[in-house]
Amino acid sequence: MPSHQAPSKINLQQEFPLLESIHYLNHAAVSPWPMRTADAVTDFSRENATQGSQHYLRWINTETTLRKQLQQLINARSVNEIALLKNTSEALSVVAFGLPWQSGDNIVSIKGEFPSNRVVWQALKPKGVELRLADINSANPEQDLLKLVDKRTRLITVSSVQYASGFQLDLASIGAFCRENNIRFCVDAIQSIGALQFDAQAIQADFIMADGHKWMLGPEGVALFYCREELLEELALHQYGWHMTDTFTNYDDDNWQPIDTARRFECGSPNMLGIHALSASLSLLLEFGMKNVEARILENTRYLFEHINKAEQLTLLSNTSEGRYSGIVTFRHRTMDNDTLFSLLTENGVMCAQRGGGIRFSPHFYTPKEKILHALNIATQR
Repeated sequence: MPSHQAPSKINLQQEFPLLESIHYLNHAAVSPWPMRTADAVTDFSRENATQGSQHYLRWINTETTLRKQLQQLINARSVNEIALLKNTSEALSVVAFGLPWQSGDNIVSIKGEFPSNRVVWQALKPKGVELRLADINSANPEQDLLKLVDKRTRLITVSSVQYASGFQLDLASIGAFCRENNIRFCVDAIQSIGALQFDAQAIQADFIMADGHKWMLGPEGVALFYCREELLEELALHQYGWHMTDTFTNYDDDNWQPIDTARRFECGSPNMLGIHALSASLSLLLEFGMKNVEARILENTRYLFEHINKAEQLTLLSNTSEGRYSGIVTFRHRTMDNDTLFSLLTENGVMCAQRGGGIRFSPHFYTPKEKILHALNIATQR
């Protein structure tokens, strides 16, 4: 499909009015909302102000819809495996402090992970749990990771896409290894869900988490937590409340039990505002089609690779190997320091970030190549 053709009648200019004024290349940080999301929040707020919770049952229907959308987005087997938490860090903490550790156990991860996927595991040190970090800069990063595994390894935890470089691991091979060796597999997927097609079953993940405010184009404060159904009761609960019980609409029941779905990890009232917003954002991605979203994003990535490699002033830092790159591209200037270049870009309306020893661009599927080229022209004008 040619890049200028949309697979549906979505008007991207109307959905993203910031295209008229901002060169937004920072979706790996915090994304702008589509207009349908802003409208959903406005409508919800107005309804709340004028009618209160008169239509709360309809709000619950939106919550149900969001769970189904997330199930579809990651190809989970059942909506019962989907929980709605506050953020990625909370979901990681549910896993870290829910698993039955013993002193001498270890966790294998990689160097350079975002702090969310490091701090929570380091916090287990008082329990006698060791965190082992692999350097994955060789030709076989998965092998480098798995070399750290021994008979006391209980969990492997990685990001699907590295936040600083955009590097992708072969999750399916790691997942297969974990399943064969009875090791739990945890994936921080915040930098891929909403950007790339994702299949929880194909990679044999046990736990997946991703906040909605990056590639899913949603708000901060609502996140996906996937727990494989067979493992729901393996995670000990440390938060309790009315919403996680099997009879949560019966306020007088003293004989409650934690529900046998992933809702058991949601202890209290849901973030209804965030739920309405994220559901609206996901409706756009699913309507456009994740296959088409991924194709557009990777096309933009290859466009960046081509132009950065042609620019004698710039050095590309991201991996260009097929299957290893994502929607994140990091580069540096040969003579200008990162602080200066970053200031130059932001002063000229380019939203980006400093990460991984360089400048990180992360355009989404709706980002026109003209916006990318404008940013690159600024980066090479000196």
